[in-house]
Amino acid sequence: MSVSPAKRQKTESALQQLKQHTVVVADTGDFNAIEEYKPQDATTNPSLILAAARMPAYQHLLEEAIEHARKLGGTEEEQVTNAMDKLFVIFGLEILKKIPGRVSTEVDARLSFDTDGMIQRALRLIKLYEEAGIKKRRILIKLTSTWEGIQAGKELEQKHGVHCNMTLLFSFAQAVACADAQVTLISPFVGRILDWHKENTDKKSYESSEDPGVVSVSKIYNYYKKFGYKTVVMGASFRNTGEIKALAGCDYLTISPGLLAELSKDSSKVLPALSPKKAQACALQKLPLDEKQFRWLHNEDRMAVEKLSDGIRKFAADAVKLEAMIKDKMLSTKNGK
Repeated sequence: MSVSPAKRQKTESALQQLKQHTVVVADTGDFNAIEEYKPQDATTNPSLILAAARMPAYQHLLEEAIEHARKLGGTEEEQVTNAMDKLFVIFGLEILKKIPGRVSTEVDARLSFDTDGMIQRALRLIKLYEEAGIKKRRILIKLTSTWEGIQAGKELEQKHGVHCNMTLLFSFAQAVACADAQVTLISPFVGRILDWHKENTDKKSYESSEDPGVVSVSKIYNYYKKFGYKTVVMGASFRNTGEIKALAGCDYLTISPGLLAELSKDSSKVLPALSPKKAQACALQKLPLDEKQFRWLHNEDRMAVEKLSDGIRKFAADAVKLEAMIKDKMLSTKNGK
């Protein structure tokens, strides 16, 4: 017996409705969460990998990465770097077993101002995936959205056919430069923009449609669609389900397991807030942008400057913690032998 659309709407969760308008991506390194919510794609970063690597269930993956690094040899520093790259790829490989789409794997944030360094690290990650039998079309390499990172993304896309996901994106200037570079995907951070406004202004609460992070991503989406850019907009870093529902219709949204759980229990109606048709009617003008203009416009956005530098520092700090964990594990397994 067929169910009427109206009745089906009532029985569908907000998550199921959202998936009809937007590609849902899981923002986690925890395979169990990925299996439960069945997203199209998944994203990871140093903080998520660090959290997952601390779980007892994933210790064998840490040991596998260390064994790989030992076989390659080299100095302790080289072995730690090789183990870290391998660990990121091992997590990516496990995630790919559970999703039909792509996994995002991040280049070390400490290379954020080193274009050549980012390119070389990205190609090393791709090589590790290819050695494991995964073609590069299933991988997105995550790069920091600094000017140097955007140029690395441009070269990886054009010269090497590597798909890139530009992260730590807070300003309109960053978004425009990424589109001009023709990268595959950007991840503008919604929740961290909201955090900054709560900390630095008198306003402490917002309606979802007026949330500064939602407003920022909506503007980027409309600009891309109005001017025919192919770069995918993937809203990221959400603080509540209201932000997510206010961006229904966005190309992709990457969502943490906690908020995926809330959406799966929510039966309220979800309608698309964004669409290419609505974007055509917006009043945005084309913005020509070279490096000097990019640096000036980005610098004019205090929130974006502070959140970008803060994000780089935090990802770098978690990379250092992950390295320390690898060193400890290397030492204990060596002594154990």
